[in-house]
Amino acid sequence: MAGTQGTPGTPRVLRAMNDRAALDLLLEHGTLSRTRIGKLTGLSKPTASQLLARLEAAGLVRVTGTTEGRPGPSAQLYALDPGVGYAAGLDVNQHRIRAAVADITGAVVGEYELRTGGRTGDGVVRQVTDALDGAVKAAGLCRADVRRLVIGTPGAFDPATGRLRYASHLPGWHSPTLLEELAAVLPMPFEYENDVNLVAIAERAVGAARGHEDFVLLWNEEGLGAALVLGGRLHRGFTGGAGEVGFLPVPGTPLVRQVTKANSGGFQELAGVQTVPRLARAAGLDTPDHPYVPVASGLLARAAETPDEGPYAELLDRYAERLATGLASLTAVLDPELIVLSGDVLVAGGEPLRARVQAELADLAASRPRLVLTSVPREPVLRGALESALATTRDEVFDTSR
Repeated sequence: MAGTQGTPGTPRVLRAMNDRAALDLLLEHGTLSRTRIGKLTGLSKPTASQLLARLEAAGLVRVTGTTEGRPGPSAQLYALDPGVGYAAGLDVNQHRIRAAVADITGAVVGEYELRTGGRTGDGVVRQVTDALDGAVKAAGLCRADVRRLVIGTPGAFDPATGRLRYASHLPGWHSPTLLEELAAVLPMPFEYENDVNLVAIAERAVGAARGHEDFVLLWNEEGLGAALVLGGRLHRGFTGGAGEVGFLPVPGTPLVRQVTKANSGGFQELAGVQTVPRLARAAGLDTPDHPYVPVASGLLARAAETPDEGPYAELLDRYAERLATGLASLTAVLDPELIVLSGDVLVAGGEPLRARVQAELADLAASRPRLVLTSVPREPVLRGALESALATTRDEVFDTSR
């Protein structure tokens, strides 16, 4: 664990490694006694005591109570001080911006939603700051208290140009100077990330993909998208567009050309939200003729309640076949261990839809990845933005080697 014996600074490095291990354990368990920390880290009682005294003096941990009521003598319980660092996340779409602030433990302490109403141009910078300030105020904090911000949007910012791609429906977000304008008004470092990538970050941190190094997340709400986690790392691609599977050419639909101008592609036309009402009508169900997410989600939710009855069974069968068609291409290229189904449309279909997609994929793909439904309970894009911002914030706050 350490370097060459006698290397200057080695004891400091060892202390920092032990400190970080203890802080991560407190993050995972909430509260722990000195004895328990010693057992989990393998440190002796005197060393664990010194470690906790050091972290308490640094303001990183605090005593929260004792083990009174348990067999044996009572012992002090330690926990992270939640106020040692805060991070923020934004979830942006064409209708609204959701903002949240979390403390170092991951607990959300302030939330805010700003309806944007399709405003364009230089209003984007104001929208971002207004949404952030709303969440900061709800948390009883000020902007300067937030150490890092992660902004999630559809599409991706091309690292070569700094411009948003694959999201023509976000007016005002394509300015080549947007990043510089935001940097001029925000006091904290900030990052952009694709919204579906953030859902995968949330899924790996607190959801169904915990402990998995290779998985694909398929998202379906207003558009079809995917996130690719390979070897424990997000694969973003050369221009940030990895996972834009809505543009994927697939059998069963005509080729879509000039896909970025059309803002659509083969897989989107085959299995996007707009196809669900069409499939429902073809199965004999009376349904409105528009592609809005609530209509599709409502149809699939009702189908999930009666998955073996007539037209609803047909709807689930046909939609599962279309989803599996696109997933078969991803599986052939990536051979993932796990595929997570997320987004309101897929979640509405529940276990009956998941089981049908799994069965169809077994017929269409050579390998057999396991399909699961998301287990991130709410606002997964926002949760992923917070988890991403918190990961860097914790690295900074927990670094006791300085």
